[in-house]
Amino acid sequence: LDLMVKQGGLDPAEAQLARAETLQWSAAAFPIEAPHFVFYVWNVLERRYGPEVLYSGLTVWTTLDLDLTRTAQDIAQRRLADLTSGDGPPPNATDAALVALDPHTGQILVLLGSPDYFNDEIAGAVNLALAPRQPGSAMKPLTYAAAFSPEYCAAAAPGACPWSPATMLLDVRTAFVTKEGFSYVPQNYDRAYHGPVSARAALAGSLNLPAVLTLEQVGLPTFLGLAGRMGLTTLTDPNRYDLSLTLGGGEVRLLDLTAAFGVFANGGLRVEPTALLRVERADGSLVEQWHPPVAARVLDERVAFLISDILSDNNARAPTFGFNSVLQIGRPAAVKTGTTTDYRDNWTMGYTPELVVGVWVGNANNSPMLNLSGVSGAGPIWHDFMRAALAGKPEQAFTAPAGLVRAEVCVPSGRLPTPLCPRTSTEWFLAGAAPTQPDDLYQAFALDTRTGGLAGPTTPPAFVVTRVFLVLPAQAQEWARQNGFPQPPTAVVAAGQSPTAALQLIAPDPNTIYQISPRLPLASQQVVFRVAAAGPLRSVTYRLDGQALGTATTAPFEWWWALAPGAHTLVAEARLTTGATLTSAEITFSVLP
Repeated sequence: LDLMVKQGGLDPAEAQLARAETLQWSAAAFPIEAPHFVFYVWNVLERRYGPEVLYSGLTVWTTLDLDLTRTAQDIAQRRLADLTSGDGPPPNATDAALVALDPHTGQILVLLGSPDYFNDEIAGAVNLALAPRQPGSAMKPLTYAAAFSPEYCAAAAPGACPWSPATMLLDVRTAFVTKEGFSYVPQNYDRAYHGPVSARAALAGSLNLPAVLTLEQVGLPTFLGLAGRMGLTTLTDPNRYDLSLTLGGGEVRLLDLTAAFGVFANGGLRVEPTALLRVERADGSLVEQWHPPVAARVLDERVAFLISDILSDNNARAPTFGFNSVLQIGRPAAVKTGTTTDYRDNWTMGYTPELVVGVWVGNANNSPMLNLSGVSGAGPIWHDFMRAALAGKPEQAFTAPAGLVRAEVCVPSGRLPTPLCPRTSTEWFLAGAAPTQPDDLYQAFALDTRTGGLAGPTTPPAFVVTRVFLVLPAQAQEWARQNGFPQPPTAVVAAGQSPTAALQLIAPDPNTIYQISPRLPLASQQVVFRVAAAGPLRSVTYRLDGQALGTATTAPFEWWWALAPGAHTLVAEARLTTGATLTSAEITFSVLP
């Protein structure tokens, strides 16, 4: 006011009246469209050219589709509101982010960092499309891609791969030893194990334990190498990670993970995400002009198709998600969900041949949600956006490239069917990698109907019956028993299986650390020793630290041992009803005083 008086704009009396007025303050949103995208572009320009160029005045053309961005924001707000409008306690999900890319050009069509940039209550200004968060099971497709790829898995597991969608994995309780030396037992989302499953069923159904088995097969260095080539920029410290990485045990950015899924949509070719089409100075001189990129081959085209074929297989994912889940959008689409175990993050990542979209739902302050999974949190946003973005566009299917063959296999072994195989399926294989060996899981046995045992030379023909059994490996015997799959009444060791592999210590887990409690009688602090064997047992002897503890002669052939401090080694020796003797591999565990 004093300056206005000095410049002659006001006389002193008018200034005094204005100075005496009571001011009324009101907040107003800064009028800006797509703010997260705008500031992302601003930061890119500042890093690329420096503040002196940025502030000198630039005209910038971007890749943004403003209509799709508005659609994404409307859908995110509506679907988040829907989550709180139902019966029961609200799931505490306040934030969402969505990224949409053209997988062939890398152009960023939508980069929505939150449903409301101006809402301080949800920290809306935080760009959650760029914030590192744990992706849950959305990492699994990269793990299987490594296992299916000759160039990635051969060095890690020579002679044991590449795998195929038909490869059998044993989804049974399995203890892994972490790099810290502790026992790690993954659990599936439904807290159940499903026995022998194909890689197709394991990935489509998002089973956790088979994914950990797969990462163990290909190795962390191989996986991290592939993830880096596919564009995940945050997994830079290999010493931080272990086998849980395939279940989301490492933070990634939504933008990066969406671009990585774009590699599958683009037939194994990676293009760098871009937001800029053209940049000019104030005088009209050209600073930057976008040109169609030269894509880098980071994944075999055939492997990219195999992943897309699995992730778009509604029948394969139906046991987990149902036949009419929100993952169906009315046209072929590959999709994978992710949920962290503490419900702090959930994801839905999916694509068609022409569009890849990633959605994250959670809270900017990292507080946990209440039992909200990727399919129920991020899934509806992804579903609605995909349908809106593709409305009126012709349907495109995932097309198999050259170098793939179809072959009929026996389920679940993935080998060639035999007359004993009750169920078959037709599966894709890399050329030259189709199975050549017949199924060996379904085997026929001649039984004596009077005893239930094997028929012998003296058994009258009238009492001989042939029965087919599914003969599972030793590590799956306990699962078979618990799930009603009878095993044959004799020891059966599959071709190439060693006697040690036919007997497995299934309790305790390797490298478990027990703690003696001072509040309980020492005699009551016991652990159980238990084995699984490929065949019926007559007795099991347990040897602790080289000394025989005793012999169990009746089912379930367990031995209860009172805790004693120290580091211990345990071996089991079993005698089968056939007279054969088997020895387990040694495991170690510790007891703290």
